[in-house]
Amino acid sequence: MDKIFERVKELKAQKNAVILAHYYVDGNVQKIADYIGDSYYLSKIATTLSENVIIFAGVNFMADSAKVLNPNKKVILPDSTADCPMAHMVTTAQIKKVREMYDDVAVVCYINSTLELKAESDVCVTSANAVKVVKALPNKNIFFIPDKNLAHFVAEQIPEKHFIYNEGFCPVHNFMAVKYVTDIKKQYPNIKVLAHPECPRLVLDYADYIGSTSGIIDYAKASSDKEFLICTENGVCHKLVQDNPDKLFIFNDLSICPDMKKITLESVVASLESLTPEVVIDKELSEKALKPLEKMLELAK
Repeated sequence: MDKIFERVKELKAQKNAVILAHYYVDGNVQKIADYIGDSYYLSKIATTLSENVIIFAGVNFMADSAKVLNPNKKVILPDSTADCPMAHMVTTAQIKKVREMYDDVAVVCYINSTLELKAESDVCVTSANAVKVVKALPNKNIFFIPDKNLAHFVAEQIPEKHFIYNEGFCPVHNFMAVKYVTDIKKQYPNIKVLAHPECPRLVLDYADYIGSTSGIIDYAKASSDKEFLICTENGVCHKLVQDNPDKLFIFNDLSICPDMKKITLESVVASLESLTPEVVIDKELSEKALKPLEKMLELAK
């Protein structure tokens, strides 16, 4: 590992590069990253960097967003096949249909989506800022895409708005089973359940805390409790254990995003060496997708 760290340090200096990593990628990749966070944090930090090259350890929609926010920088995704199934679970035709049905509608696009969907939307959100951003919108009708679980969670916080739901979901979170949660609670009667809002409502009903990945990390660190069941992708375990060596964290072994795990130490080093595969986006699409991303950053301040 020491040799890899030295090689990465050397390459970053040579290429004037910075490494951004999502909490869901492999823990060893997080160890070599300059910035680690959830989608919202990484979106914000991407706009403040002085380096010419961004190595994005995540999936397509994250690297695409970083490129849109930094059109003059070189953005590299170490594995171009690292995708997000939910990012494709709505169509531009569906968006246009809803716009025709409702005069006063805002299309609110979860950042976990393709640039084509962002370009057709009014504002982007992350799980960390969705409630704040939607509350700030003047529109009564909200078409929330693509995730149904996050949409329902946000709608519960803002009853004055009328939500139109899409049927998309994150496979990792949506398949979190209630029986698994109740079985763990029987074994550990004092355990606290921390859940991501992409989980189904039946799972959220058992949660002591519901929030974004960064929210879960902050809650666990601040809590005096010692046992936690974490209902999200298990890559976050790296940060939780690092921050709380005296606490017990239980994860579902099935809660693994295969796309996030495509980003490896080897692929990050290779991408630093070759500065490929580079994220290239059509200028017109980039300009259209930039508007809802900028609006998110403005409303979430």
